[in-house]
Amino acid sequence: MPTQPLTGSPHVHTIGIGAGPANLSLAALFEAVAPARIVLFEQQSGPGWHDGLLHEGVRMQTSWMKDLVSTVDPTHRLSFLNYMVSTGRLYAYLNAQYDSLPRQEYVRYLGWASEQLRTVRYGQRVDEVAFCDDRFVLRAAGQTLATCEHVVFGIGTVPSVPSFFRETDQSLVVVADRLAERVGAFMDVRDQPVAVVGGGQTGAEAVLSLLGRGFQDVRWIGRRPWFAPLDESPPANEFYRPAYQKHLHTVPRVHYRKMAQAQVLTSDGVSAHTLRSIYQLNYDRLLADEHAPLRLMPGRTVVGAEAAAGELRLTCAADDRRQVVPVRWAVLATGRTSAALPVTEELLSEIELTDDGEVIVEPDYSVRWKRSGQHRMFALNRARDSHGPADANLSLLPTRSAMVINSLFERTVYQLRDEHVHTEWL
Repeated sequence: MPTQPLTGSPHVHTIGIGAGPANLSLAALFEAVAPARIVLFEQQSGPGWHDGLLHEGVRMQTSWMKDLVSTVDPTHRLSFLNYMVSTGRLYAYLNAQYDSLPRQEYVRYLGWASEQLRTVRYGQRVDEVAFCDDRFVLRAAGQTLATCEHVVFGIGTVPSVPSFFRETDQSLVVVADRLAERVGAFMDVRDQPVAVVGGGQTGAEAVLSLLGRGFQDVRWIGRRPWFAPLDESPPANEFYRPAYQKHLHTVPRVHYRKMAQAQVLTSDGVSAHTLRSIYQLNYDRLLADEHAPLRLMPGRTVVGAEAAAGELRLTCAADDRRQVVPVRWAVLATGRTSAALPVTEELLSEIELTDDGEVIVEPDYSVRWKRSGQHRMFALNRARDSHGPADANLSLLPTRSAMVINSLFERTVYQLRDEHVHTEWL
């Protein structure tokens, strides 16, 4: 694991905050131009990626070919294929005949890649980024960690929890990210009802985990009229290629959000594999016990939660109708939101924001701010409204990293080729 210390308060060309897939991809592709000129600061003590969601049997929603580097540089030493060969896992994996890559395998791959890099500093939190003396200054606990010319924010997302859930008895509410950690406290009440709130992939995986642990009365609540599957069709995948990203930025910005919303099920739907597993497990239990443990409750928005007498009463709305669903406890898979950028108020005042208070991200993923001519900030995975669902997806990680590097060095370090496009977008 990379543990080389940074002595004093060094000055670095580029610092990435966060060492998830986005910044690991960036650091990997930096090797072609300036491997010693980037450092990643990660607050976690070691490699990891949504560890609380690594339930047994969960699968990725992207191809293994869409790794950290391959779609830009297929000969790179940190490709997924090289990981499989160099760790002796390739034939065992191929013979298992997976339809989709196990998420635990992808997390192992990320850990392997981070160990190959000499640029990741784990256990290092960044409290704030300031700009003074013509450079970015990164601080933690009031002390300067390092300074740099450019900074890349790859800090990911955090669970979005409605206020009424935050205000209720927290012993009865479990955010999906912490389900594996907290489910043990409820194993003795597996015969009592539990709600999973959220109809996307995370909610589906929570349902599958509860069923696998023997919970006998699971209520799955989702807002859409049905638990919608992920659209993985060829036309849907056209949105996840560089040619479409290039086209997108010829469209007036005013249309971006509407376009992103129309494409939501290409990113936020539930994998067909997961849905089949849920339905089959529910039916298997029906055959074995004459009782199906899962009740699907689509078309409902949870608008209130009240704890009383050791149970949680959820108020659900469907148009002008109301329904109260009493449960012993609830798992929340109610979406995610961008983590707050750790910048000082002075620096924030120089950044241009949207009407929603979010940073404006340019086509090259740079943040629009007053001094961007010489010192650039980049924001990864926080531009869904302007870059489409692909911004939050792993499919275009190498492409995005290559665009950032080309922008930083103001030359074509990586040639992005996407030819033979047969779709004409307007």
